[in-house]
Amino acid sequence: MVAVPPVGIRRRAAMAPAAGSPHRDEILLGDAAATLAILPAASVHLAMTSPPYNVGIPYRGYADDLHPDAYLEWLARVWKALYRVLVPGGRFALNVAPTSIKEFHPIHHDLARGLRKMGYIMRTEIIWYKQTMGRRTAWGSWRSPSNPHIIPSWEYVLVFSKGQWNLPGPKEAIDITSEEFQRFSDGFWELKPERKRRGHPAPFPEQLVERIVKYYSYRGNVVLDMFGGSGTVAAVARATGRHYLYIDRSPEYCEAALSRVAAAEPPPGWEVPPPRAVVPGAGAPAPRPERTAAAAGPGPLPW
Repeated sequence: MVAVPPVGIRRRAAMAPAAGSPHRDEILLGDAAATLAILPAASVHLAMTSPPYNVGIPYRGYADDLHPDAYLEWLARVWKALYRVLVPGGRFALNVAPTSIKEFHPIHHDLARGLRKMGYIMRTEIIWYKQTMGRRTAWGSWRSPSNPHIIPSWEYVLVFSKGQWNLPGPKEAIDITSEEFQRFSDGFWELKPERKRRGHPAPFPEQLVERIVKYYSYRGNVVLDMFGGSGTVAAVARATGRHYLYIDRSPEYCEAALSRVAAAEPPPGWEVPPPRAVVPGAGAPAPRPERTAAAAGPGPLPW
């Protein structure tokens, strides 16, 4: 149930994303790029996502071991489809981590370079320090300069805008406090990783999402995650008075997100409907043989 506002507070409907837009407050089952292609243009104010890292994580419905070139090509298709649906000044927050130790892959550099070539404005990069050094085991050459390893105990949140730096919005829809604004503006965010897996191998914490949502969007905006996973972005969006759009190709993840987002109560005075069912998107998954793309070369893309 949507929370009832206190007496004297008029319930406000959150701002529409675009005139006549049929898609908001939905859990969409389908391919990321194909489903973005059926959304209205200029209908999303903030996208936040963490794509598969291509390091063999056991996601449902996806082989996370593509050839590096195929991986970047696949993501480029998603970013191009996203650009169309962002409003002017709309933001894109991309959570990504450097991968591997012995064969270090600065994937964050590759992705940032590709997005800038595509026309995105790069606003900043945030360092998410995860405090995971206590579990460290891969030292390389112990106590020797021969070949020591640096273990990435951090991830990045790369933030981009479409076309312009500013995102207009009403002052009454701002919900970030002065203390939060000052604290979040320091780009070193020390946050523990998410411990509740919720059936997903790599969720990010609600605190990370809440900071991005409050810092870069207004209440009533539309917030999208096209690799929706456990539903963290959609749940936080609804809980903070934003509309949400969730896309994932896994029926299991979609069903879990449906329950999670429905349980997230919007703040008093803001109407954000709960999702009623999983809605078919575009390019819904079909059974296919498993393959190891890393060994096979670029080959077909996964979605």
